[in-house]
This record gives sequence, structure tokens and C-alpha cells, in this order.
Amino acid sequence: MTTNGIFGIVLATRMALVAAAAAMTLAGCTLTPEQKAAAAARRAPPTAVVMTPTKGEEPAQSGLAHYPDGYPSFGAPLTAANVQMSNEEAASLGQKLSALRVQRDAGAISEAEYQRRVAEYRKLAAEHGTDALSAIGN
Repeated sequence: MTTNGIFGIVLATRMALVAAAAAMTLAGCTLTPEQKAAAAARRAPPTAVVMTPTKGEEPAQSGLAHYPDGYPSFGAPLTAANVQMSNEEAASLGQKLSALRVQRDAGAISEAEYQRRVAEYRKLAAEHGTDALSAIGN
């Protein structure tokens, strides 16, 4: 075989490898429309919740102190928007959850009962925010 023949084979092999690598790279970049929509939803900013006053109510004033020209002053201490959970309440909730786990491990409650209670706590966690907002709005 001649030198030109070997170089031709080497060149053709390199070009085939480059083409195969490019094809695999481009194939990995394609997404289905559902995957594109899911990725866009993850990148979307959260929507703001704006509570408007009901008829007859005056708009709520913010807890910030204001300068005489109307601009907010951040020098005054801020107050909580709602009553916060105390340390005792947090400890009590932790004890309830620990007791539930101990009962499950000991076999005192069935797996179905455990899953029912877990679902109840998860439902409470999911709906508590909207319930609290509606209570605050009323």
C-alpha cells in the first residue's frame, strides 16, 4: 500500500469519527415538547400573591416606619406578620412525630394507619398556607 492510500484511510476514519461524535452530541440535545415545558416551568419565577382589601376596608398600612416624604425607613424594628410558632409548640410537634415513628417501629400501629397519618400531616402542610392567608384576609 502506498503512503497516499494510508493517509486517505486515516483521513476518512477521522472524518467518520468526528461526524459520529457530532451526531451523538446533537442527538443528546433534543428534548421533547413535554420536557421543554417542564424545564421552562422550573425556570419560571414564582407568582406573587396580592391580597386586596374587601369593600369598606381601608388598605392595610405596612409595618415599616416612614419618613415625612413618604419613603420607608428601615431603621425601626420589624414585627412579624402573624403569630409565630413558639418553642414549646415546635417541641410538642416534634414529640408527636417521634411518637408516631416509635409506634410504627414497634408495630403498635399498622402501616396503613401510619400512611394515613402521614398523608394527613402532608395535607395539613400543603393547605395550611392558603388557610392562613384566607384567615388573615378576613
